[in-house]
Amino acid sequence: MEFSHLSPEGKARMVDVTSKDDTLREARARAKVVLSRKTFNLLKEGGFKKGDVLAVAQIAGIQAAKRAWELIPLCHPLPLGLVEVDFFPNEEEGSIEVESLVRTRGQTGVEMEALVSCAIAALTIYDMCKSAERGIRVSDLRVVFKTGGKSGTYEGY
Repeated sequence: MEFSHLSPEGKARMVDVTSKDDTLREARARAKVVLSRKTFNLLKEGGFKKGDVLAVAQIAGIQAAKRAWELIPLCHPLPLGLVEVDFFPNEEEGSIEVESLVRTRGQTGVEMEALVSCAIAALTIYDMCKSAERGIRVSDLRVVFKTGGKSGTYEGY
């Protein structure tokens, strides 16, 4: 297997995408935030002094996607056409599934932007809820869908 971010000498490098065609690129990532029942109910009822937890996390996730290239050293800066961040509460589990969708028309994919968006949205939930609970868990960060470019479509879980 060849790693695209390594030169033939094994040194880190930014991948040259200048010869690639612009195509529609899309990626969807997910993460899970696991809370205690008490914290989950408090979040659901809007009981945090800092404000609307999910609204703030949504904005944080959108902002993060636009800055992924500043955080991941070999990422390309990309003109993003769409960033959506959604939340799916699981009453039974006391968790929030965070989902980020990122889309662009360009020469490289947006998986890292979707992952960074999702991670920061989940961490924002943690930050805003930590006054009620220190044992919050953020887990299962993953790409669940990717399309565009010559590698085609990927569907995960």
